[in-house]
Amino acid sequence: MALMDFIKKQFIDIIQWTEDGDGTLAWRFPMRDMEIQNGGTLVVRESQMAIFVNEGKVADVFGPGTYKLTTQTLPVLTYLKNWDKLFESPFKSDVYFFSTRQQIDQKWGTPQPITIRDKDFGAVRLRAFGNYAFRIADPKLFHTEISGTREEYTVADVDGQLRGMVLQNISNAIASSGLPFLDLAANQIAFANALAQELQPAFAKVGLLLEAMTVQNVSLPEELQKILDQKIGMGMVGNDMGKFMQYQTAQAIPKFAEGAGNGGGVAGDAMGLGAGVALGQVLAQNLQQGLQGGAAQAAPAAAPAAPAGVRPEDVMATLEKLGDLKAKGILTQEEFDAKKAELLKKLV
Repeated sequence: MALMDFIKKQFIDIIQWTEDGDGTLAWRFPMRDMEIQNGGTLVVRESQMAIFVNEGKVADVFGPGTYKLTTQTLPVLTYLKNWDKLFESPFKSDVYFFSTRQQIDQKWGTPQPITIRDKDFGAVRLRAFGNYAFRIADPKLFHTEISGTREEYTVADVDGQLRGMVLQNISNAIASSGLPFLDLAANQIAFANALAQELQPAFAKVGLLLEAMTVQNVSLPEELQKILDQKIGMGMVGNDMGKFMQYQTAQAIPKFAEGAGNGGGVAGDAMGLGAGVALGQVLAQNLQQGLQGGAAQAAPAAAPAAPAGVRPEDVMATLEKLGDLKAKGILTQEEFDAKKAELLKKLV
């Protein structure tokens, strides 16, 4: 009985791999001191491929099926081992199995905002994240370029490299899509397709095939999102600066009142009071202009009222607020200059 156990340990009849979990890409059959004998059986299941490696050189590659190991089924290995016509049995060879099924739900995302060129805004810093799926398409290339002679190679081992490929190609994908940022967020499928097209060659170089790419979200950093919201607000009032200033003033007054109520100190109260007075004056002036317009419509025959006097400090407060809007990118230089000239005329 001991002799039979010894023989079983030394010679291999069946070579196969049954995956015991997810995430394994390559697995080396444990040969130890064992050898393969003539007529042995190789079993390659669906979603698997196998390769024989002789002294570091990839020999024969097998797809799904059951194979009887002879010189006919191992032509490359027969050549490398210089077998003439006879299959030398037993023999040693490394056998590697590869999982070719899809590795799904692989996450990607931008750890920091990335800067891209944009048609509408010039330059934009954005964040994006999603997932992708891939599979091994060329086990021979994957073995020589990535997994090598390791006993096991997993998805986790290659995850960092693949994420880096995605991030490296985001800018090129956005440029090739031809979509500005505002349209990009609404056309995530087009963005995902453009990104997948950019990534396919990089994946193919290491024997992988990118099966699916999704973009789940595209967004701006918080500070830039606030500016975009203000610009959208201007668009909603038809880019009318007077209406936008009224809206901004109405929004700011409660915040100053809240700050005063929280007790921000003497200096803070003074600054809040001064800013509140300036904003109140601008609001009162806009309200007065509206009332004058209504009175003129109600009594067209009446003599026009004398224009209200404009105080220099009111003009300066308005110019300072316009300057802040220009610094944030909400107003262009041309819009700022036009409003500035209009206000300065009132002082003449």
